[in-house]
Amino acid sequence: MEYDSYFKKALIAGRKPTLAPALINQVLQDVASETIAQTEYLLAENQKDLDRMESTDPKYDRLKLTTARIEAIAGDMVNVALLDSPLGKQLSKTNMPNGLSITKIRVPLGVVGVIYEARPNVTFDVFALCFKTGNISILKGGSDAKFSNQAIISVIYKVLSKHQLDTDIVTLLPADREATAALLNAVGFVDVLIPRGSQSLINFVRDNSKVPVIETGAGIVHTYFDESGDLEKGAEIIANAKTRRVSVCNALDCLIVHTSRIADLPRLTHILKQKRVELFADETAYVALKGNYPDDLLNKATPEHFGTEFLSMKMAIKTVVDFKQALEHIALNGSKHSEAIISEDAEHIATFLNNVDAAAVYANVSTAFTDGAQFGLGAEIGISTQKLHARGPMGLDELTSYKWLVKGDGQTRNP
Repeated sequence: MEYDSYFKKALIAGRKPTLAPALINQVLQDVASETIAQTEYLLAENQKDLDRMESTDPKYDRLKLTTARIEAIAGDMVNVALLDSPLGKQLSKTNMPNGLSITKIRVPLGVVGVIYEARPNVTFDVFALCFKTGNISILKGGSDAKFSNQAIISVIYKVLSKHQLDTDIVTLLPADREATAALLNAVGFVDVLIPRGSQSLINFVRDNSKVPVIETGAGIVHTYFDESGDLEKGAEIIANAKTRRVSVCNALDCLIVHTSRIADLPRLTHILKQKRVELFADETAYVALKGNYPDDLLNKATPEHFGTEFLSMKMAIKTVVDFKQALEHIALNGSKHSEAIISEDAEHIATFLNNVDAAAVYANVSTAFTDGAQFGLGAEIGISTQKLHARGPMGLDELTSYKWLVKGDGQTRNP
């Protein structure tokens, strides 16, 4: 299949004049309304995808749409519509001694390609954020979500057509490997490529793309329970971070516990026991939990369990003898996504927040909050774990670049 035609149409769509902010906001609100109206249709198409996947697959929960999730997606689109557009925002202005006026303003990235797995919500999020920021989006969803993504794009196209807008503003590529290969090599057509999915997908895109890549990395997430940690507060935070939604990248993978609090470990994990979370505990933690946690859910950890993104009702436990060792464990095993400390020690909290190298760092808060909507961004295009251009939840600002506007009155530069 010839994919250049898709890319050329997207490039041409991006050359058209920027739409008026009021029109952009109205379209987003209309897509949100149409999404709610088409809930039954979206759920039916999503069920076709669910029927092709084992319910035990870690991706199943990410793939699944529900009425509540569709309502939340529509709500996020409305939130995006209500946010101020960053386009044209003046970042700086300088009047030079030679009379030049130099202004730095925000502009769209251009054509944004996104490769993602079984996450139909991404189709909505990418469209909303790219449309708001004047970007053109090219979407390559996984075959696991083929029917869901096609249904979603049909809802978006219906609204764009109603407003007599070019549907090439957003393109959903076929769900085959050839489309992925074409997108990875779309130099001259696509300005930036963003992968969303497993670590293997992210690694594949980074290693094979000829188009610049912004990594939205896998989340290997830790929570450290310090020697001064509040037990009741800690139990609630840990349970929420682990069990709220196990398939998302901000879910807890490893609990680190100071050895002085090892006797509290059964109480610290009592909610996890009720939720039937399977534990992989190091020797010290295993001894503390033996007899206090169901035998069929308690295992001895191996080195492979540390540094693993479980995406399921599984969690590792690591004990440390001091604060420094906890920081070292996170540095060696984390993915620079989200890390948390539970502590009442102000000095330890300050050190943790300042020294832990991650996109989002928490003190006495669940890592479940690493989310664009929760950060007031309306929605997100992904959680960037790199440090070039964007880091953490990528909202409107992160989908822009900038350019310099230079005005003069006949000035020329001397040697």
